Amino acid sequence: MQVKYTLPILAAVGFFFAIYTVVNSNKPIPVAPAVAPPASAPFKSFIAGAGIVEAKSQNIAIGTPLSGIVKTLAVKVGDKVKAGAPLFYLDDRDTRAELAVKHADLAKAQAGINEANASLKDTQSLSDLAEAVTDRRAISSEELLRRRNALLINAAKLDSAKALVQQAEAALATTQTTLARLVVQAPVDGEVLQVNIRPGEFAQAGALPTPLLVLGNMDQLHVRVDIDENDAWRFDKNSKAVAFLRGNRNFKTDLIPAYVEPYVVPKKSLTGDSTEQVDTRVLQALYSFDRSQLPVYVGQQMDVFIEAKDYAGDGGSPL
Repeated sequence: MQVKYTLPILAAVGFFFAIYTVVNSNKPIPVAPAVAPPASAPFKSFIAGAGIVEAKSQNIAIGTPLSGIVKTLAVKVGDKVKAGAPLFYLDDRDTRAELAVKHADLAKAQAGINEANASLKDTQSLSDLAEAVTDRRAISSEELLRRRNALLINAAKLDSAKALVQQAEAALATTQTTLARLVVQAPVDGEVLQVNIRPGEFAQAGALPTPLLVLGNMDQLHVRVDIDENDAWRFDKNSKAVAFLRGNRNFKTDLIPAYVEPYVVPKKSLTGDSTEQVDTRVLQALYSFDRSQLPVYVGQQMDVFIEAKDYAGDGGSPL
């Protein structure tokens, strides 16, 4: 009897379990609450845009004009540097060896001038003696012509020796320039924001996806705001603007217009995904603000609201 009722009971239990599983799987997944409530616009009519904090000088991606092995790193993150201060040094042993050769070539060329000058003086003396003879029977015309020609030849040799000195000096200057280019210097006064190179690593010249070093003038910060091209006609650079720190809308600051780049560009993805396609084009406006009012860092995003005129049928632009 127990075997007779066991299979139907198991079948019924399995049936009700399947129903329970299906019902539970169809329940909507609850939306996770926001980590921080979003900022709200302080204006009735406004333009909203995402802003990113950058240095006053913009974030300068430092590169190297020549490829080579990094010999010495002269700075670290957070260091403040003056324009012209060394940032890092590339291996210069080959260039210094070449520089020694160029110095030797210059010394040899300068010695050639002294030799050519001595020969010229010697032939000048012999030519003067021949020209001073009043009795043409005492010296043949052939000898007189030979001495004149020798004087001209030695004068040309002196000019050639001087040209060789100029050539050696130019070659020396070229090598010195190459040696100087192996020392990468700060283009402006600023602060080192990022270092992506270490001694012993190879520094590649040219544009790189990851800069060797990032430098910026941190005396004042700017926020670069992307304004959608659909809202560009409503934008007035003299309008009031407020920025809220993402993650805490209680941190906000009034913005001061710095300048507008009057060229609409494709919006850059802030996710860092190189495969992401963004069709939106934006007008970029830059604002300055009091850095002491916000615990903000370069590269951080901000929510920016810009007051706009209230046109008929025009509501606020959502962020």
